[in-house]
Parts: sequence; structure tokens; C-alpha cells
Amino acid sequence: MSGLAAVLAHRKEAGIYRWHGHFKDEDVRHTVEHAGWHYAHIDGWHGETKADFLRAAGEALKLPDHYGQNFDALADCLGDVTAGDSEGWLLLWDGWGPLARHDERAFSVALSVLGGRVNAERGGPFVVVLRGDGPDVDGVPSLD
Repeated sequence: MSGLAAVLAHRKEAGIYRWHGHFKDEDVRHTVEHAGWHYAHIDGWHGETKADFLRAAGEALKLPDHYGQNFDALADCLGDVTAGDSEGWLLLWDGWGPLARHDERAFSVALSVLGGRVNAERGGPFVVVLRGDGPDVDGVPSLD
């Protein structure tokens, strides 16, 4: 988990990364939480649509009931996803490839919205990890 460990130790800055780590979700969660970070997990293997992603993101990040499951609502609610007393947030998105292949535009907008939270000046560090295989994504470095 060396690339992930570098993020958790603040040796790599918050961002969106690709990763091919073959660790169980529970092991990644334990590592992230042991480092003092909040953890959220999206399982994208069970849906390839924009609606599937928006629903899964809302559940993973425990967004409020008024979350409208659209990209504007996601952007608004992400502003309230703050680190608090923790080191930051790590969102592991397993199975991002199906959405990226099925609906390139929705995937691009999803990355843009998540990137808005990554680059926010308030709320603490927010890191998105795209785990597994998928199409090439310009500007997204690897943690491998």
C-alpha cells in the first residue's frame, strides 16, 4: 500500500489517483481509519450509469436526505464533507471503469465534481482513488 501510505502520511498531496492495489476493502478501510482519516467506498461494479454512481456516492459519503442525486447536488453536498478532527477523507471508487466506458460524459463530470472538492480550500484534504482497470484518464497519476 506504499502509494496509499504516502497519501495518508501527507507525502503526496490530496488529489485524484489511479490505483491497482488488490487489497480487501476491509483492509483498506482499516489502514485509512488507522491513519486517522475518514473513509468512504463506492462499489461501481454493480452499476454503470450516472444514476448508479450518484446513488452510490450519496450512500458512501452519507449525504443528507435532501441530496438530490444530481451533479449539482453532489457538488453542493461535498462542500459539507469536511475532515473535522481527522486527517482528511479518502474516497475509494472500485469499479469506476464501467461508468467511464458506458457514459464518458457522466464520468468526466463526476471527476470534475469530485475534483472540485479535492481542490477546495476548506474542509481538509479529500482524496479520490480510482481502483482497478478502466480507460486512460488524462491527468490522473498512479499510486502504483
